[in-house]
Amino acid sequence: MTAKTDQGSTPRHLLLATDLSARCDRALDRAAQLAHEWQADLVALNVLDPAASPDQALAWASGASDEQLLHVARQQLAHDLAAANVPATLCLVRSEDATATIRKTAASTQSGLVVTGVSCNETLGRLLLGSTVENLARSLSQPLLVVRQRTHGPYRRIAVATDFSASSRHALLTAARLFPGRELILYHAHTLAMSGLADAAPHPGVCVGIEETECAAFLAATAFPEGVKVRPVVECGAIESTLTRYVREHGIDLVVMGSHGRSGLMSLLLGSTAAKLLDWLPCDTLLVREPNATA
Repeated sequence: MTAKTDQGSTPRHLLLATDLSARCDRALDRAAQLAHEWQADLVALNVLDPAASPDQALAWASGASDEQLLHVARQQLAHDLAAANVPATLCLVRSEDATATIRKTAASTQSGLVVTGVSCNETLGRLLLGSTVENLARSLSQPLLVVRQRTHGPYRRIAVATDFSASSRHALLTAARLFPGRELILYHAHTLAMSGLADAAPHPGVCVGIEETECAAFLAATAFPEGVKVRPVVECGAIESTLTRYVREHGIDLVVMGSHGRSGLMSLLLGSTAAKLLDWLPCDTLLVREPNATA
């Protein structure tokens, strides 16, 4: 059953960025599900870069024109979208800068969400497992949904990672706006100071108690829409390992994270830890940039 949605608060346009690889099929299915749930228009974007795809490179080296390559890509994209059973506008662009093209297309189509997948060898594979995810998280105005799992219906179990910063508050409110009617799990992982020195480190229970107090204050200071339910969870340890374990043990469908923060999440999404989490987390990830954040 489709979850009830406040259409006034959800995106009217979605952008699917796909490299036409098999792994991006999951992103396509999720984009189609969200477009149906939100009754939103879907735009499917493929950035044609012959150098990034072996078969396109071979065709290009054999004398195929950009028009011929775009025609083949358009046929495949149209075939993939037909199986998704959702109306979509196709957009194919010849460019060597996928990141800039995604940003430009998202802006021109007034998309409220950009959806993409994780591949291994194609353009978006390098994009999402390398430095471009930093560029998108820093500069993309819209939330970026990175799809890993198969789609089995609407997102039900959603965790929002927090370091109690303004950025993580914005991510939490974004999750509440996009997915109304679902309980949100506000997740915080606290790393003990001087944890390598047993005598110097506070007892984990004491630290968790302190963090729970701060978590309660964070929630009390957040202006939620009516009816939003948030359940806080505070654990001790490094967020890369604790959050991954929590996701697996509790069947989390989606993790939402802000792209800037005052501590852990700031470095988390601005360096190698972002790629590590995208690789480790067994669920989909929504990256939300704070509106006034600077790159």
